[in-house]
Amino acid sequence: MPVSDPELMKIVEARILNKKVCRRCGALNPPTATRCRRCRSTNLRFKKKQVAMKK
Repeated sequence: MPVSDPELMKIVEARILNKKVCRRCGALNPPTATRCRRCRSTNLRFKKKQVAMKK
């Protein structure tokens, strides 16, 4: 179900895209994390912000 409301889209983007990903094990972490919750690595990056478009 596509989202057309801009306010709802901001909420959806914040919930889905505002996370950090561990480069070592791939676990999703909260955006405020400094260490991975699974492997305790400090090698984290933010999730890519590009939303995939369906053809």
